Amino acid sequence: MSDVLKEVLAANEAYALSFGEKSDLTIPPARRFAVLTCMDARLDPAKFAGLAEGDAHVIRNAGGRASDDAIRSLVISYKLLGTKEWFVIHHTDCGMETFTNDTIRGLLENSLETAQLTENGWKDVGHGPGSKAARYIEFLAFNDLEQSVVDDVERIRNHPLVPQEIPIYGYIYDVRSGRLIEVQEATRVGSAAATATV
Repeated sequence: MSDVLKEVLAANEAYALSFGEKSDLTIPPARRFAVLTCMDARLDPAKFAGLAEGDAHVIRNAGGRASDDAIRSLVISYKLLGTKEWFVIHHTDCGMETFTNDTIRGLLENSLETAQLTENGWKDVGHGPGSKAARYIEFLAFNDLEQSVVDDVERIRNHPLVPQEIPIYGYIYDVRSGRLIEVQEATRVGSAAATATV
């Protein structure tokens, strides 16, 4: 058993011992909102958004991108579990700004081992074999942080399964200060359709 596995299981045991009334939480989130954000380990949505267990849906992926699967989760969040507002939150110093589709596809074709980020970009230090399967994946990297938030809010807003009355807010989390910074254009795009129908 690895040290990490032991640590996780020990932490879970301690958590379960004080679980208390959390077993009474309902499936729908109590505060009726959802957050789409990045999987980056420096982000703790419970802390930066003031969440407790049962409060909100938090959907995470690399970059906090509005992928098909993220939209699938948001649609379920609304349609079956009653969320009424959504947040798209990207962050500063995001790893998704450090590569392109071609970069990661090339790295994966060389080897499946972990690459290293150097001052000259990503370098594959592994030994093959790799795989060409990455050619068929859209990794959703970006080079303009604010625009990525606008693009994702717009993609969600215009999806045929997303109700027009749901406001979608766009923010950037600053990893240096812990503050949420509004991307006004994203919030405008996310709320325009909602206000037009009221």
